[in-house]
Amino acid sequence: MEKKIKSPADLLALRNRAKAEIDVRSAREGVQITVHMGTCGIAAGARDVLTQLAAELAETHAEGVILRQTGCVGLCDQEPLITLTDRAGKEFRYGKLDRKKVREIVREHVLGGKPVIDHIVTY
Repeated sequence: MEKKIKSPADLLALRNRAKAEIDVRSAREGVQITVHMGTCGIAAGARDVLTQLAAELAETHAEGVILRQTGCVGLCDQEPLITLTDRAGKEFRYGKLDRKKVREIVREHVLGGKPVIDHIVTY
């Protein structure tokens, strides 16, 4: 059971604990891959992309990669989509994905550091 907040100091302590948890989850130490799982993405095959990403990351023993899910990013005609954020914080949005493209992105971009230009979405 949570401790009740009885003073401003208790509230500040709670805030600091919550902020520390958020900072850990949003750390930019590794590569972050976000699969866009809005209804449009799911209908286009985002679940398959997520499954393939997890399998590729496990198979290649990729370290320092965070795999996340989020909702629609507003580019429904490009689904299924992922956003890859590299170690420097630069974002790359990949679209119209399938298993083969996911494998290529993991092998070339995640592991090799070279973006796969052919699959990047421009908007």
